Amino acid sequence: MATTDEINRRRTFGIISHPDAGKTTLTEKLLLFGGAIQVAGAVKSNKIKKTATSDFMEIEKQRGISVATSVMSFEYKGKLINILDTPGHKDFAEDTYRTLTAVDSVIMVVDSVKGVEAQTRRLMEVCAMRKTPVIVFINKMDREGRDAFDLLDEIEKELKIRVRPLSWPINRGSLFKGVYNLHKKYLNLFKPSTTKVADEVLQITDINDPELEKLVGEKDAAQLREDAETLEIVYDNFDVQEYLKGNLAPVFFGSAVNNFGVQELLETFLEVSPTPRGRETDTRFVEPEEKKMTGFIFKIHANLDPKHRDRIAFMRVISGKFQRHTYYHHVRLEKNFRFSTPVTFMAQEKSIVDEAYPGDVVGLYDTGNFKIGDVLTEGEDFRIKGIPSFSPEIFKELVNADPMKSKQLEKGITQLTDEGVAQLFTQQPGNRRFVGAVGELQFEVIQYRLLHEYGASCRFEPINMTRACWLRSENQQKLDEFIRFKHSNVVYDKDGHLVYLAPSDWFLKMERENNPEIEFHFNSEFKTETVEY
Repeated sequence: MATTDEINRRRTFGIISHPDAGKTTLTEKLLLFGGAIQVAGAVKSNKIKKTATSDFMEIEKQRGISVATSVMSFEYKGKLINILDTPGHKDFAEDTYRTLTAVDSVIMVVDSVKGVEAQTRRLMEVCAMRKTPVIVFINKMDREGRDAFDLLDEIEKELKIRVRPLSWPINRGSLFKGVYNLHKKYLNLFKPSTTKVADEVLQITDINDPELEKLVGEKDAAQLREDAETLEIVYDNFDVQEYLKGNLAPVFFGSAVNNFGVQELLETFLEVSPTPRGRETDTRFVEPEEKKMTGFIFKIHANLDPKHRDRIAFMRVISGKFQRHTYYHHVRLEKNFRFSTPVTFMAQEKSIVDEAYPGDVVGLYDTGNFKIGDVLTEGEDFRIKGIPSFSPEIFKELVNADPMKSKQLEKGITQLTDEGVAQLFTQQPGNRRFVGAVGELQFEVIQYRLLHEYGASCRFEPINMTRACWLRSENQQKLDEFIRFKHSNVVYDKDGHLVYLAPSDWFLKMERENNPEIEFHFNSEFKTETVEY
């Protein structure tokens, strides 16, 4: 059996938020507290050239946003922590949704100035659907933000989850003085420091201690005591089991850029968060304690290191023990593979790993054998349920701007679309290439990466298509007729599946009504459970 101790000491979670709420900054500060890095760079400062540890793609550094999921592992107080920092931008939400299938819990960052935003709601819907435990970190308390009680009410209303604050701010903005840890009963005074870990925590175990007035002043001391009393009346006691069921979200306040409130968050997270969980398949539930190794691919990234032009598939270990130089069964291809150089990550820094346990994320060097959702086992055949597939919303034709680099363009667009953030379609005759994505920024990133990673110049020209539907029919004659009459709207995906590109929802509705013998699917994986957004 997989070592129970190894399973119990692991925590695998994702950090999610609306763009610019401070998610990547929080990730970096967790690494700082964990000793994984020694000095943190100010992510948004143009004066400091060091960029966030987890934003390693060149375009991320230039734009100041995360567009790809980063994986980082470090140890803290005997626990092995696997953090998956996700893109916040809505155009890269697919990567975030898939990443949520690989974590056991999440930390959701909320901007105290802006409150709950659109992307926060959408991400919370995915967490609620999977009953994923959520901890909320209300960030930027050193700015002139919203009232703390108002923020809690908004979170409950907008995200449809009960909350329980476990820390409480003493004032906010320019008057922000610190947080009182309601869970552990101690006070932490605010001292701005963007690059180092605070050395001391003031232990005030009794909120009525007269020392409190000396530290924060009479007015703020009185307000803190009043707020603490109100919180005990309004909110139920923190119930760990309700949190683990995804019904209750503990809330912390702080300032990630100043390393403040992060340690309370991290230590409480380690105390209450779930150990690695199993996964549902199309045949049975796989438990982490099972002897045989199982794992699934939730992300693929080409050119993680541009110097080596590598392609890595990210695998979450579900059960058993993954071992280097061991053969594992690739369920979809029905072949056995072994991996001589599996790696673990600290953002772009990789190190070879000999073994990995449930909850760990392992990078497997890939020559094109993996797709999102693929499963590795020790012989058993099944598919993982609940990995979402998406129909693109924006379609553009890929036009080669440099015919001398056709091979580079072909290789580049194939590898980049394998990552799952966009889909590639081909129309015959003519070999026209169309790329489908959920947001405009994806096309900018693809164009940038094609040029800088593959040396291929291209441009994207809009086409009048709004939805992709995969076609299947038991009546081949009807299908052939549809292809003949609708040839200008029929394409093939990368795996050779037939796809109809609809000019509008009205056209799609009409085609479905006029062709009852043809099935129109919003994803290509007909046999798997899918989620449509």
